Amino acid sequence: MHNIVFLDSDTLPYEITPPQWVSEWRNLPITPQETDAVVQAIGDASICITNKIRITPAILARCPQLKYVCVSATGYDCIDLQACREHGVIVSNVPGYSRQSVAESVIASIFALRRSLPRYQAIGKSTWSESGHFCVFDRPILDVRGAVLGIFGNGDIGAEVARLARALGLEVLLAEHRNRTEVRDGYTRFENVIASADILSLHCPLTPATRSMIGEAEIANMKPGALLINTARGPLINEDAVIDGLSRGQLGGAALDVLVAEPPTGQEPLLQLDHPNLIITPHVGWAAQDGLSRLAAGLLANLEAYYSGQPINVVS
Repeated sequence: MHNIVFLDSDTLPYEITPPQWVSEWRNLPITPQETDAVVQAIGDASICITNKIRITPAILARCPQLKYVCVSATGYDCIDLQACREHGVIVSNVPGYSRQSVAESVIASIFALRRSLPRYQAIGKSTWSESGHFCVFDRPILDVRGAVLGIFGNGDIGAEVARLARALGLEVLLAEHRNRTEVRDGYTRFENVIASADILSLHCPLTPATRSMIGEAEIANMKPGALLINTARGPLINEDAVIDGLSRGQLGGAALDVLVAEPPTGQEPLLQLDHPNLIITPHVGWAAQDGLSRLAAGLLANLEAYYSGQPINVVS
């Protein structure tokens, strides 16, 4: 029998029925990140489910009974994998569950930004009534078909974005890793994608190599008016560089479902920026009903596999 604790369980607004072999299942809707609080929350649990609560060496050292960590997400940058290996803790994630949800979110953002929907929605609710014409046109509207989409990260989500984009008539470029000298078949050099894409969409894991991968130099080398979409991890971009690019017009717009600080304080410069083609959403690209059900099913599958002695989706 196992005790299971689900940290920050409100991050999955979907009811899960605990497996019959679980002796205790504790949902903790909100969990502070401080080490003492996390240690207390884990308590005597042998299995921990977490989304964004970090599992650090200090926590593992004080939770010797913990044997399995299941990340209720695809990204697992919140877990110190090396420390887990040293403490004999197995870690699994749930890959691919949000493929359709996030991909459709990206496509929706492409349409919104290319057609300047945020700006025209604002006009429709404010100054349209003051116009002398039936149509108020003050910002270019661009077709989606024929645009060049650069995709950074060709996993489940990136590949689905590419499939949907090609079906809509976009030209898709898969970006090679930054600073890689050899370019794989089917990929385009990182710098060339930056320079030639009308839209950049990020689908990379957050690693030391990808942190701030879109910064001042990259934005300066983009096509004037290019668009940036980030549904992966906030720190993949340099937010100050994005603000500067939007303010100068080098970036024609951005759709950001993730920020460096989550939740934000509300005082972040990005949140204060008044830009007609900036969309910021609270990390919900993954959360369509289909995505939620797939995530719940993936969590239970991971738990059952671990209980059977044959863990799946193991990342450490």
